[in-house]
Amino acid sequence: MPPFKDEHVLIITPGSQTTLAQLGLPESFTPAQLRISTRMFPAEKPGEWEPLKVRERKVTKQRGDVAPQPVDGDTTLANTDGAADNAEISIEEEDTYFEEDPTIEEGAVYPIRQGRIVDWSCLFALMTHIYNTLSPPFHTPILVITQPAWTAQDHEVLTQFFFEKFKTPAFCLMDSTLAVCYAYAASTATVVDVGYEKCDVSAVVEFLINDVGRGIAVPRCGGEGMTQRLLELLSDKGFTRDMCEQLKRSGICEILPPGTTMPGEAEPEVTNVNPAAAASAGANAAGLKGRGIGAGVDGGDDPNGEGKEVEDNEGVLDVASLVVSGKTNEFLARKEKEKAEKAEKVAAKKAAQEAAAAAPKQAKLPNAKRLTASFHYTERRPLEELNPNGKRPLEDEVSHGEGEMKRPKTPDPQEAADSAAAETDPTPSTRNVSARNGETTALIKRDVDVGVERFQAATGGFLDLIADAIHRCILSVPEIPKRAELWDNLIIVGNGGKVRGFKEALVAKLNSKYLVSPSSATIFTSELPSNFTTPVATGANTPQPLPHLPSSHHGGGVNPLLLAATTASNPGGLAPPGQHHHLHAQLQMQQYQQQNQLPVHQHSGHGQTPTSIKLTKMPEYFPEWKDVGTEGAAFLGAQVAAKVVFVVDQGLSKGFMSRTEYNDLGPQ
Repeated sequence: MPPFKDEHVLIITPGSQTTLAQLGLPESFTPAQLRISTRMFPAEKPGEWEPLKVRERKVTKQRGDVAPQPVDGDTTLANTDGAADNAEISIEEEDTYFEEDPTIEEGAVYPIRQGRIVDWSCLFALMTHIYNTLSPPFHTPILVITQPAWTAQDHEVLTQFFFEKFKTPAFCLMDSTLAVCYAYAASTATVVDVGYEKCDVSAVVEFLINDVGRGIAVPRCGGEGMTQRLLELLSDKGFTRDMCEQLKRSGICEILPPGTTMPGEAEPEVTNVNPAAAASAGANAAGLKGRGIGAGVDGGDDPNGEGKEVEDNEGVLDVASLVVSGKTNEFLARKEKEKAEKAEKVAAKKAAQEAAAAAPKQAKLPNAKRLTASFHYTERRPLEELNPNGKRPLEDEVSHGEGEMKRPKTPDPQEAADSAAAETDPTPSTRNVSARNGETTALIKRDVDVGVERFQAATGGFLDLIADAIHRCILSVPEIPKRAELWDNLIIVGNGGKVRGFKEALVAKLNSKYLVSPSSATIFTSELPSNFTTPVATGANTPQPLPHLPSSHHGGGVNPLLLAATTASNPGGLAPPGQHHHLHAQLQMQQYQQQNQLPVHQHSGHGQTPTSIKLTKMPEYFPEWKDVGTEGAAFLGAQVAAKVVFVVDQGLSKGFMSRTEYNDLGPQ
């Protein structure tokens, strides 16, 4: 078989909602070249499929025709009057067009549901569409990334289809969990793949997947579960499923760690001064300061120079004139009133300045501390609903030529969009309408305000289901010393986990439920026998006795010196019957294992884990993946695996099935 080249390798990664594909391996691995929806539309003929919705569009055209004129040239008066009416005849013609509309989802069939293949015919049509779109050469090896829920029978059906349909020279199937480990360069890790309607939890030890206890297609733990949770919380406020889906994808939707205080539940900050309280405090202070003749009537406390009628030119209070006039009490009351008014003005001005300074601070608050936030909601509506008169399309109202109006001006499209969306807009702030020529729909953009419900997408036991699946999966690993490494190498991938703060909230949930303190994990462990596991503080891991096998150390086996001393000091057969034969047989078995280095069941650690839970970081030597994120790590691992299996290895390790092997053995 000739060697394969990098530019001939075809990689396909099907998912429940999106399928990634690429032809060729670049020098530096990049994101997928082709990204399409995992769906097909039934065609007119039964059993055939179309990648896009084909709809019928009827267009009515008016064609002008000239009426026939008399040949003899004699024209009467009646003919002259009707000549203008019969000069041109308007004829309406209706043409039918068939066009593909990528915006329509009605009638779409998804072949993969919750990670399982539910429609083979649709899936085969999708694979054929991808193959024809990329148009690979004849000598092209194919690598397909499979889902954990696919069975061995599914693998055989796929293998048979690709070999029979595309005549590929080599074909390989790889589990998505292993592809993620290839991308992270981690031989031992716990992979959590959060998809659309499910979540897969797998434990990998030395690039081998542990099938026992594996969480396959855990329901209600995907991105759709969070959307339904938002819809449950916001349905009373007029939100639809599409609005909740766009809210989940926006930047204001965030998953807060367990125990975090919501913005509405936080105590009011001390820095926010109430103007009325400040004015009252200022008035009281001014009243206390103004008591007494020496403090209250002193003109030095009057910044505006009021009350100078009782002062002389040098600014000294004329006490004699004040006493002679007999208006001392009135003067003091007036001074106190003036000071109180000044204090109120100063306090109000100060409160206004503080409020103006706090306004930009409120705008700069992080999302987790804001009571409400807004996101841009985009809705596609038919043009007929946006046009109030309903007589002609929206784009025909304005000429596309020199900018002159061909017809009388109709209401502004912006006003039409406002009236059409007013019923379904909970809190409209801004709107925008855009439509391309030839389309029958338009996009309406507006801002929608959301409260603290945007933080509750993962409530209702969502994180608990995933955390319990992770705990069961790791406890099912038979290699007990590897469990701690599995807890420290936690990988979270999938488009369902792209919600802001999801990974941190999941780790916080695991810490709160299953983390064991190091002090309690090491207490009394030196006194426990090595063939018993340590019970976990939560009670999930009880001591389990291991099968009785001879150990390779003297603590669990027979000491040869002790056996010799026993037999030498007891020649008369004081030992129980058969004891000598049992000791000799055990010693011989131990010596045989040591000589042949047979593996024995022993471990050096205990099962009281985890003492730490950490997320694994993806390597940064692929610069093209820094801005993409780690959600598509399975495709990056598929490129690495295809490079190793098809190009570097060239089939020496039997990493793929060749055409010759398929002809001899079939799709096994």
